[in-house]
Amino acid sequence: MRLINTVFFVLISMAAIAQPKPKVVIVIADGIPADVMERLHPPAMQQIIKEGAYTRAYVGGNIGTYTQTPTISAPGYNDMLTGTWAYKHNVWDNDNQHPNYNYPTIFRLFKTARPTGTTAIFSTWIENRKTLLGAGLPETKKLTIDYVYDGFEKDSTRFPHDTASLYLHQIDEHVVHAADSVIRIKAPDLSWIYLEYTDDVGHSKGTGKEFDKAIGLLDEQMKKIAAAIHFREANYHEKWLLVITTDHGRDSLTGAEHGDQNTRERTTWMILNHPVTNGYFKISQPAIVDILPSVANYLNISLPVSVKRELDGVPFTGPVSLSNARLNATAQAFTLKWKTFAPAEKLKIYITYTNHAKEGKKDIYKLIGTPSASAEKFHYHSADLLHHPFYKIVIEGKNNTLNVWHVVKAATAVK
Repeated sequence: MRLINTVFFVLISMAAIAQPKPKVVIVIADGIPADVMERLHPPAMQQIIKEGAYTRAYVGGNIGTYTQTPTISAPGYNDMLTGTWAYKHNVWDNDNQHPNYNYPTIFRLFKTARPTGTTAIFSTWIENRKTLLGAGLPETKKLTIDYVYDGFEKDSTRFPHDTASLYLHQIDEHVVHAADSVIRIKAPDLSWIYLEYTDDVGHSKGTGKEFDKAIGLLDEQMKKIAAAIHFREANYHEKWLLVITTDHGRDSLTGAEHGDQNTRERTTWMILNHPVTNGYFKISQPAIVDILPSVANYLNISLPVSVKRELDGVPFTGPVSLSNARLNATAQAFTLKWKTFAPAEKLKIYITYTNHAKEGKKDIYKLIGTPSASAEKFHYHSADLLHHPFYKIVIEGKNNTLNVWHVVKAATAVK
């Protein structure tokens, strides 16, 4: 028996060693609507798409609901980082930010699950690290980022601030050069590259010829990042996921503005460097909040149940059970619907009448049903609902968890 156990352990260990080590790079190129990408077909990014995948995506939450989020940069970044919309993470604009760190970022989740893993940020805006990630703050348990290249927008000696804002392109070039080097030499497990120049050109020139030129500059930068990843995969036992996306689109009139909920402002895009077989990705338009659970899947991070119950995103990598939770409620009953990708599964449905998660505390959930995933519908009736204008429903599948809230209009102060 001891010999059998030893052989089994050796086989498991060999299988683990045989798997290439997963690594992730996320790129946010600021403020590029999907129609511009699809009109220009930037050649370097087209090559990445040829090897991987492209899809339209969206930002802004669900219009007219408690999840609706401004199509503004910082809320978009935090949507990606936390896998939640602004009603949870509490970043509503680019100024006067007060993130709710009780909704942890993917960087914090990664460091908690894998303390010896390495992370990096290459950013043209220092607040991404200092405020959104909350690096070094007690509220984030003094999160550390191993490789940091940011804050250059404050160095007006090295990058003189010109009226045309070409200094932002120079900073983008600088952080891309740093990312290229660090990826090739240090190979962080999780990296975030943030590039600002495209959004600045959009604000000053709209989505015309100058904006197209800015996309061309971005394309050359993505060519460098893709080449660095190819270098690592060719020379080391690693498999890299590259996610390139944007934080918002632009207005449909001139392209100079954003922040509202028109289709062009909400419609974004994602580029992945590897083909995706995930059923959700194939038939749905993913959201920016889907990036966190997808990265967690790719890096083989097991997320805490309390985190999974608050995520607004659905994984587009790895297996997926369900998506698109919808709630139709009356005074004493509700009907819950979802889309299933695993019809043979048995689901677990829970309810809680509190939102202690907002304060970093525990919500007590009650199991109220175990329907078949194939039903794609669950009806619940209880007089208790009369006394609780607010409640949260969780649908737990084998591969992912969804949540949906019942919020009366007067309770929009949830944010």
